[in-house]
Amino acid sequence: MPLDLARLLAPDHSALVTVECQRAVVGDLSALPELAQAARGGVLKNIADLAKAARAAGVPVVHCTALRRPDGLGANRNARLFQYMAKSKHPLYPDSEAAALVDELEAVDSDLVLPRYHGLSPFQGTELDFVLRNRGVTTIVATGVSVNVAIQNLTFDAVNAGYQVVLPRNAVAGFPADYVEAVFEHTLGALATVIATADVAAAWSATATRS
Repeated sequence: MPLDLARLLAPDHSALVTVECQRAVVGDLSALPELAQAARGGVLKNIADLAKAARAAGVPVVHCTALRRPDGLGANRNARLFQYMAKSKHPLYPDSEAAALVDELEAVDSDLVLPRYHGLSPFQGTELDFVLRNRGVTTIVATGVSVNVAIQNLTFDAVNAGYQVVLPRNAVAGFPADYVEAVFEHTLGALATVIATADVAAAWSATATRS
């Protein structure tokens, strides 16, 4: 049976979620240069295009960010990734340039920004699930980084919570490229609907045109 994108992505039950699209993660201050390079290959522009299409169609846009207090209170120390990021020259302190969204993706007043201070998942211990449910969301369009960690965590948590997950393949990034391809082929492709950014934008644009 062909995929009914109009139904899956209907604005009354969809949300666009961006993950860690921050300057010190994938931008000019990145502590993860390989990841930043992967995201600069059109991914950030694609996310920005999706955000514009979502807003025009009345689809909520939620930016999930990672933060760290200067004193490290509440932050994980139980994995090498956390230890590495804690030593960054541009730590993800609240209200810092490092923690800000990348220039390609400026939040507008209608967007929500939901930070977290611990863990690997935008879902666990945050208000994301509650915010989405309060909006009647059943389909999450997940974008951002990284396919290595947070995008997988978001997908697992969302599916376990009963959401449909849509992954625009060219609006997420990870590294190295062959690993990312393997994750999509053997894991994410079995859990989420994997399509192109243009297909999501077209579905939302059609709705915005009709309205």
